[in-house]
Parts: sequence; structure tokens; C-alpha cells
Amino acid sequence: MKKRSLRELPPAALDGKRALVRVDFNVPFKDGAVTDDTRIRAAVPTIAYLREKGARVVLLSHFGRPKGPDPKASLNQIVRDVERILGTPVEFIADPAIGVATSRRLPRGGVALVENTRFWPGEEANDPGFAQTLAALGDFYVNDAFGSAHRAHASTEAVARLLRPAVTGFLMEKELRYLGEALDQPRRPFVAVLGGAKISGKIDVIQALLPKVDEILVGGAMANTFFLAIGFQVGGSLVERDKEDLAKGLLAKAGAKLILPRGAVVAPSLARAAERQEVSSDHIPADCAVFDIDRPTRLDFRARILKAKTIFWNGPMGVFETPPFDEGTRAVGEALIEAGKRGATTVVGGGDSAAAVAGLEDKLSHVSTGGGASLEFLEGKPLPGVAALEDA
Repeated sequence: MKKRSLRELPPAALDGKRALVRVDFNVPFKDGAVTDDTRIRAAVPTIAYLREKGARVVLLSHFGRPKGPDPKASLNQIVRDVERILGTPVEFIADPAIGVATSRRLPRGGVALVENTRFWPGEEANDPGFAQTLAALGDFYVNDAFGSAHRAHASTEAVARLLRPAVTGFLMEKELRYLGEALDQPRRPFVAVLGGAKISGKIDVIQALLPKVDEILVGGAMANTFFLAIGFQVGGSLVERDKEDLAKGLLAKAGAKLILPRGAVVAPSLARAAERQEVSSDHIPADCAVFDIDRPTRLDFRARILKAKTIFWNGPMGVFETPPFDEGTRAVGEALIEAGKRGATTVVGGGDSAAAVAGLEDKLSHVSTGGGASLEFLEGKPLPGVAALEDA
């Protein structure tokens, strides 16, 4: 499903016009400071292009999950960071209902940021009235917030139906291109690496990927539920016992495509990492829990990744935020980079796996900015924020 892109609009349609741009500035924020500005930087190409073409840029984003107005969730707190990254002053619009004058007053190439869209109940309700208020701030609409595209909210869905042209920004275009190509015409072998804590969050993804991939490599606590299904004990590991039958069904359906870890790094607890040991998957001690994939598994997964021509990765292989249990996840990241050097297309689907490769983005084909959105896209679900945009 090709969508019309910002680069297809003639420059004359941009000059002096107000571009209402939905970005994803939902950045990690602690003690009054942005701790990771990746998402702001990811929006720069679209914003810079619009400014260069003389557009007046009005930015919309949500920030956190406030239940109405809350100073702790105000986007005003990140204006200085946005100014620093864009290299230009940014006007703040505290209320979209009275922001029209400000949007018209912006100079060519000027930028304004509207207050957190989630301060208004109409946002999450996808309310046409609130969407109308937002639409009044622009002459055309650009959605560059792939991370929010799986939600039908006023700033992502309803507004795109009211304000035309409604096109994809450069980041959205890149996301759809990489994820779409990986799915529709992958170069083979096509290998998916899935990790993370819960099998329940990935069931639909596994079901959707099975007919398309050559192999799915499973790690993280998710693997424990599969171990249970084949009759292995998992000790005190994180496991979804109520999903055992489901895992059995998936194993039966997947046949040789589903590759489980050969072994695990176990310990009595996270705090007792010094007592960790490597065991084979069928010998997990009753008084221990699984916290990572073991070395033989890392080597096995690496070999399979290096043979692949398309690799999609979502979810860590262990408790990667607590070293030394980050080694399995790092090994997968390194294997992806190595595969990329050999010409493979390497796509990382947002969330924890994106955090695991932070700083290495330029060595991978694509690191998605949307965890939930990239998974729903892979499941084949239509993303409301994309569906509402004009077709190419």
C-alpha cells in the first residue's frame, strides 16, 4: 500500500504554507532533562526539508500518558532540546484552540510546538471536533510518527482525513519501506529473531511470520514457555504457564522453522550473578532461573544470522539491562552488524531491541522507532495513522 510522500508535493505547495506535522517526541525524560533524544533527531530530515522549502512548521506530539493537563507531562519542558537539535527558535503553543494566530505569524521556515496532545480528551477519543481544532493550525498534514501510527487518535487519524494533502514524512516513509519490503519481497534466507519476556505479546507475530520466514530464532523469557511445552523444567524462571498449550500448537505448526536456545545462563537470582552457570536447556536447575542464552546458543544464532539475507529482530535475549546478562542480546546485535557488512538487510523493530543497539544505528539497514507499531505492521494489521493518509 503505497502512500503519498512529502517528497511528491511540489515545492510551490510548501512555500509559505503551514505544515502540520505529527512527530513522535515521546522521549525518555528524567529530572527535568531529556535522557535520549533519538526520536527528536529522527524527525530532523522532515522538519529541515520543510523549513528549507519555506514552510511554516507546526509540530504535534504526545508525551507520556497524562490523564489531562499535567505540568510534569508538558512538552514545554523539551522546547530547549528541540531548539538545540533543530538549530532554530521554537514557539510554544500552549492551547491549540487559540494557536491559529501564532501559526499564521510564524516566519517562513519558522517552527512551533503544540502542547502535549493528550492533555485534551478528544485526542485518544479520536474526536472529530478536536481534530478540527488541530487541522486549523495547518494548510497540509504530514505524519512522521510511525511509533504512534498503530493508534487511531485525533492527531494521527482523524486530522489526516480533514486536512489535505495528508502525506508521509521521510521517517514514516523509510519505516514503511523497510518493514514492507522485508515482508513482501524478502531476500532469502529470511530469519526473524524474537525475544522479550512474553510469548503472549508475540503470538500473532509468530503466526504471521511463520509462512513468510525461513527460520524464527527464539530467545528471552519467551523461550521458557516453549521449553515447558516440550516437557523441560524451567526452575524459577519467568514463564507463562497458562500459554503452554498455545506454545505446543505453535511448535506443531512451525516444525523445523522455530529454533529454540540450546542452553541458558542461569543463576539463583539477578543479584547473585556471580553464581551464574551455563546449562543445557533440558537441565535447568530447580533453584535457578534463566537470565540469558548461553554461549553455544549465541554461536548457533550467529551462524544462522550470518547465512541470512534479510533479518528482522525484536526483543532482547535475556535481562539485558543487568550485565552480565546482556551478552546474548549483544551477540545478536553484533551478528546483525556482521550480516549487514555482508550485504544482508537488517531491520530492528523498536522497543528494547532498539535500546540494545543504541549508537549502532548507522551500521544497520533500519532501526524502527516504533516497537508496538512495527509488530502490528508485521502481523499484517492496518495501522490507522497510515491508512488515513492519501494513497500514492
